[in-house]
Amino acid sequence: MAARKAVRTSRNPELIRGIGKYSRSKMYHKRGLWAIKAKNGGVFPRHDPKPKAPESAEKSAKYYPAEDVKKPLVNKRKPKPTKLRASITPGTVLIVLAGRFKGKRVVFLKQLPSGLLLVTGPFKINGVPLRRVNQSYVIATSTKVDITGADVSKLDDKFFAKAVEKKRKKGEGEFFEAEKEEKSTLPQEKKDEQKNVDGPLIKAIEGVPDLKTYLSARFSLKAGMKPHELVF
Repeated sequence: MAARKAVRTSRNPELIRGIGKYSRSKMYHKRGLWAIKAKNGGVFPRHDPKPKAPESAEKSAKYYPAEDVKKPLVNKRKPKPTKLRASITPGTVLIVLAGRFKGKRVVFLKQLPSGLLLVTGPFKINGVPLRRVNQSYVIATSTKVDITGADVSKLDDKFFAKAVEKKRKKGEGEFFEAEKEEKSTLPQEKKDEQKNVDGPLIKAIEGVPDLKTYLSARFSLKAGMKPHELVF
């Protein structure tokens, strides 16, 4: 036969709900609390609280906000340096396929830490300044330019950062006035850097016959031309 489970009964049975048979003082003697107190010099023994276990995870909130609180996602992806195409080397003439200077031919100078390509027209030849371009939007040609004289060691991604200006609140008078906004002028430092880079390049380009005309001409496809059969 299976052993019966011991039924736990109270020492102070209830006469009615909430009222016990024995009083508080009677239960004090019945439970033997007086003997425990006498053993410890008239004071109940106290035990040190158990050390709390370190909380491994955050406790779930008891209440939830009425609206969803957006939390920024943690980016665990480790950025890898962009691999440069084998056909793009310093001095290679590239054809820009998108953006403001679409169809222009530019000279590749170096790859920046961001993975973008640093290129220049030069500016005096075809109007393309020092600029960053994604290598996905360029075609590498077989034409090369000697860039040994151009110093581009100081140029990095910070060179192209725009200065942030604080927006001022316009009053009623300024809002209704039809004044033309002043165009943002290029800092003199960037102008000087453009001249320092383009100077040696222009000398090298002028030393090669028809290279200046080639760089100043815009590339475009005409009727009957098959792009997959073109050799650059």
